[in-house]
Amino acid sequence: MSTAVSRVRFERRPVVIVMGVSGSGKSTVGAALAARLDVPFLDADDYHPPASVDKMSRGIPLTDGDRWPWLDALGTAMRARADAVGGVIAGCSALKRAYRQRLRDTLEVPVVFVVLDGGRETLLARMTARPDHYMPPSLLDSQRADLERPTDDEPAVSLSIEQDVDTLVTEALAALAPLTPAAGRYR
Repeated sequence: MSTAVSRVRFERRPVVIVMGVSGSGKSTVGAALAARLDVPFLDADDYHPPASVDKMSRGIPLTDGDRWPWLDALGTAMRARADAVGGVIAGCSALKRAYRQRLRDTLEVPVVFVVLDGGRETLLARMTARPDHYMPPSLLDSQRADLERPTDDEPAVSLSIEQDVDTLVTEALAALAPLTPAAGRYR
């Protein structure tokens, strides 16, 4: 866990963004983590405008200009849920430092990023196994090229996707536990 994570404190329940490239398991791990923390889960995919989904479906990577309104919409929705219930988990690629900063600025509350990291072969196999998803495997390399892993000044913890979901959630909970007033409450 980075030292930046230890500087984050949550008043009630955590605000977390589970991040990584397509196929890393953001939605699966994020939803499981949210269930364990008893907070809402928001999937960033639900906040893409139809034009962006169409673009990605055709194998065209999004530009920063495509992403800003999407990040703002997700950040605003996360803030509303955090205000209402005290915490929220979202699954979002958040590939670049500027995207993570945009989310932090929109949220205006402490947030920790849980980075799901894995090898190209594992990611490609996962993407290929979900043929109904709008994100084609052909965009994996552009996402990996765009990925700027959080640096020591960003509140983040990295986890290997080579583990099962339960292990990933347990490790994320262990990293978050000291940051919440209900430390140890979530198992």
